[in-house]
Amino acid sequence: MNGNLFDRLPAGTQQAERIDTLCGRPGVRIERIVSTGQSSPPGFWYDQPDDEWVALLSGAATLRFADEDAPRILRPGDWIFILAHRRHRVDQTDADVASVWLAVHLTRPD
Repeated sequence: MNGNLFDRLPAGTQQAERIDTLCGRPGVRIERIVSTGQSSPPGFWYDQPDDEWVALLSGAATLRFADEDAPRILRPGDWIFILAHRRHRVDQTDADVASVWLAVHLTRPD
């Protein structure tokens, strides 16, 4: 398998983020996420059962964690490891330049 993370990017602002699973195996899933101005709905927090490592490859984004006072501003090259069940949300993504994320979801053993 091979490809380019910047192939087939949506043009302009889209209704929803585009999520492509690049590879999946027991215990791990790798996704490319393309945001074009999307953000989490008001009052919504992600509370995922798996750990997630995410890197922003292009664009810009602002993440907020429920346990932090200030948002985190991400620029290309920034990455973050999010532990399972750590509540977080996307406050903002760039509406002019596609924000391309590489996300690695790691299933926690029982």
